[in-house]
Amino acid sequence: MTGKSSEESDIVVIKKYANRRLYNTRSSSYITLDHLSKMTREGIDFKVVDAKTGTDITHQILTQIIMDEEASGGEQILPVNFLRQLIAMYGNSMQSLLPHYLEASMDHFRENQLKVRKAFEESLGNNPLAQIAQRNMEMFKAAAAAFIPTGEAGAEKTDEAPAAAAEDDLATLKAQMAEMQKKLDALGK
Repeated sequence: MTGKSSEESDIVVIKKYANRRLYNTRSSSYITLDHLSKMTREGIDFKVVDAKTGTDITHQILTQIIMDEEASGGEQILPVNFLRQLIAMYGNSMQSLLPHYLEASMDHFRENQLKVRKAFEESLGNNPLAQIAQRNMEMFKAAAAAFIPTGEAGAEKTDEAPAAAAEDDLATLKAQMAEMQKKLDALGK
């Protein structure tokens, strides 16, 4: 069997040419670092290779994306103290352990983030304000449905002549409007 494993075939291969252009081999199009950043956020796994040598340069490209994000003028997420400590780890005897530690820490952080999001979403279901908002939405849908006749009444009207159906619809709307006006007048008093 000479085919690639399914895990390898899910990885999008990006070729980086000497002119600094990036080529997505899956979509057969040139892309930018912004595209790679978006792919990363969407969880799309990719590998960047030097087009001439075939060397894997994914690490360098991801580092470049991080530096571009940090320099973009937006909110920086890497504190200066962290960067200094990170630089100090190069050449340290613990350097080989740090990548595994950082990866495990980020995985743990992401898991906790998902748990907090799930707990928050579940708590909204028990939140009285969320329930009121849900009821308001249901009432709004019911009010909107009053202006758009559907269902069995609409099915019966398809058998009638178009003019008679239009008159029935108009009469129904007038009756509904009159009823709503009575309610509004009663509320205004």
